[in-house]
Amino acid sequence: MCASRPGRHWCDDPAPSRAFRRPTDVSVPDRRSDSVTLNPSCFQRLRARGQPSQPSLTVRRLLPGLLVAAVLALTGCAGQPVGGDGDAAAPGSGGATTRPLGTGDGSPLDDPSSPVYRKIVYFDYDTAAVPAEYAPLLRAHARYLAQTPGASVTLEGHADERGTRDYNLALAERRSEAVKSFLMAEGVPAAKLRTLSYGEERPADPGHHYQAWSQNRRVELVY
Repeated sequence: MCASRPGRHWCDDPAPSRAFRRPTDVSVPDRRSDSVTLNPSCFQRLRARGQPSQPSLTVRRLLPGLLVAAVLALTGCAGQPVGGDGDAAAPGSGGATTRPLGTGDGSPLDDPSSPVYRKIVYFDYDTAAVPAEYAPLLRAHARYLAQTPGASVTLEGHADERGTRDYNLALAERRSEAVKSFLMAEGVPAAKLRTLSYGEERPADPGHHYQAWSQNRRVELVY
């Protein structure tokens, strides 16, 4: 380090020949203060040795604060949601939307994932009571008919080959009427429903065994 005192000046230079300077190089301290004034030539020599200057010390002191501010800014940006208002789902909806039956590019009647894709109700032997397992299916068709203007359906009743022809015609008719009554109870206007009985004349399976008979005891909803 280099310092000045009244009447003398010296530096921490290892060369003895540079230890003292002429009186003209002596810096006179401010008598109003006890601080020591560095000689400009010593200040330049310290910088040449690699000692940090005042600007570099200031940057080093400010660097930690700048880093903290940068980290806080990045953290705040990461917490912001991505996407516009159109990407947000309504509370409680889970991001899913529902739409009435009969809307969209294609008819739900032809969509395998639609509840109205299935259009057959099977019956037990010698009965016209609608099985309880088909109630959800018929309710889906009732909603479709109620929500789709101009939609109508023909309820085609069928029976298996056992019994007389006339008996099977009457049994198939009762089955189609049972489905019609169910749909009307669900709010479908009678004008949208038509019944037709084929009896045993149009079997779904021409076989003569129990499996074939179970497929032939049915009502088909034909739109």
